[in-house]
Parts: sequence; C-alpha cells; structure tokens
Amino acid sequence: MMNIETNRLLLRNFVEKDKDDVFQYCSQHGIGEMAGWPQHETIEDTEKVLAGWIKNEHKLAIVWKDNGRVIGHIAIDEDSEEGRHDTKELGCALNRDYHRRGIMSEAMTAVIHYLFDHNISYIWACCFKENTASKALIEKCGFVFRQEGEFYAERLNRNFQSYEYCLEKEQMEKK
Repeated sequence: MMNIETNRLLLRNFVEKDKDDVFQYCSQHGIGEMAGWPQHETIEDTEKVLAGWIKNEHKLAIVWKDNGRVIGHIAIDEDSEEGRHDTKELGCALNRDYHRRGIMSEAMTAVIHYLFDHNISYIWACCFKENTASKALIEKCGFVFRQEGEFYAERLNRNFQSYEYCLEKEQMEKK
C-alpha cells in the first residue's frame, strides 16, 4: 500500500468505493483521449477499469482532502523502453472541475520526491503534442525534453505524435 500526503491531497491506492468518483472524471470528454484511452460511457466501463486499478499498487487515486473525493489519478509505470529497475514512467488524469489549481503539479511533485527517495534515478513523462496542458505541467515539474516520439493508443486505434521528457535524480539534487 502506498500513501503520499500533501497539504491538499492524499495519494493512495484505489478501492471499490471510488467507483462513482472515477466515473465522474473518466466520463468527461477529452480526459481519457488525451492520455490514450476512451472516455467511459457507462459505470460498467469504470467498474472494469477500476478492478484492474485496485490490483495495481502503483496506480494512485488523487483524493481532494477538503471533500474526500477522488478527483484523478497518477500511474507509476515500469520503464517501457529498456526495462530498467531505476526508471519509472508517470501518467495522469484529473477531473476537469479541478483543472488550473496547481493540483496535478502538487501531486506529481510529491510522487517525484517519493520515487527519488526510493531508489529511482530516472522518471519519464510523455504527452501527446496536442495536449498543451500536460506539456506545461511536465515542464513545470522540472522534466527536460528529450525527444519526439510516436504512441499507438490501441484502445483508440490511433497514432499520436508525442513529446518525451525525463527527470534525473542527479540533476534535481544539483538544483
């Protein structure tokens, strides 16, 4: 079990009772599509996805402390390129009603510090070129642009052009 706390947020593993909150943001148009997955059309869509998230200790619910609601998530994934044990990849989504409040940068910064404190040396974050909000978030969190790429979103049956960024523990410690 993983718990990370900030002033406004609790980042924790998902539980079954999160279903309605998860459906609320995953059913918003454009939230999933900007991360490579389809918008949830029904609560059953959410139930299927949530069952996997509950089993995944590296998929964290973002809980807004003021009301106890799950307002988004951060995924801490294994290195998909080289399989390095000192490398993770981050992905995230946030309920549109909570955008532009610094919430995701607060959550990402907390996860970055957690990972660097737990033997991770490199963290990657990518975004689709048209996702200007995620690009700004990634840069705000200190990630350095490394390369352009391409991502095939199987569930959307679509290729996306992407920007790939990396944050190195060594570089962050020098700042």
